Amino acid sequence: MRRSLLTLSLVFAMTALPAYAHAPRPGPNGGLKVDAGANHHVELVTTGTTEVTIYLFDAADQPVSAAGHTGNAILLIDGAVRRFALSAADGNRLTGTSPVPVNPGVKGAIQVITPDGTTAQGKF
Repeated sequence: MRRSLLTLSLVFAMTALPAYAHAPRPGPNGGLKVDAGANHHVELVTTGTTEVTIYLFDAADQPVSAAGHTGNAILLIDGAVRRFALSAADGNRLTGTSPVPVNPGVKGAIQVITPDGTTAQGKF
């Protein structure tokens, strides 16, 4: 009986855990926000132009200054993988320029490199 309850509890826990992970959700700047590791959230904002903006937040969704941060965007645009650098802008923003226009809802990943050299990655 105990073994059955333990097994049932483990199965429940394994199926319930993904529900606690944050799926992409609307961000305060009109983009999608995702988890980027345990300590960061990133919001990807695209408007159909070549400019891409990433907003940085801590785990409590408070803005984090982008000073000293850099990053990379790896986005799937029109069936082709496009890579480009991101650099710090004012406030909690990183910006970059894609070689082609980027529409909202693009799929890909954003890598953020913090001033101390650690990295965080958000997948969209």
